[in-house]
Amino acid sequence: MSKMPSNHQQNPEDELLGEYRFDYQKAKPNRFVARSKTQKLMVVVLDEDVAQVFTTPESVNKVLRALIESMPQSASGETA
Repeated sequence: MSKMPSNHQQNPEDELLGEYRFDYQKAKPNRFVARSKTQKLMVVVLDEDVAQVFTTPESVNKVLRALIESMPQSASGETA
């Protein structure tokens, strides 16, 4: 990290403002966000012994969906 020379004068333009105005008319969509609003991805950390058995997201989802299907349903249609 370099140090500023001691004779360096602080430029008023270098100061942070108390408030900034954002022009939303000039905003562009985030190109890194998935286009589908219906798919919501979530990251879950598996314990090492589980991760050794289920090595792909597809295998984890397949087993969890089978488990969900086998769970009893409540009167409102939600899994209990």
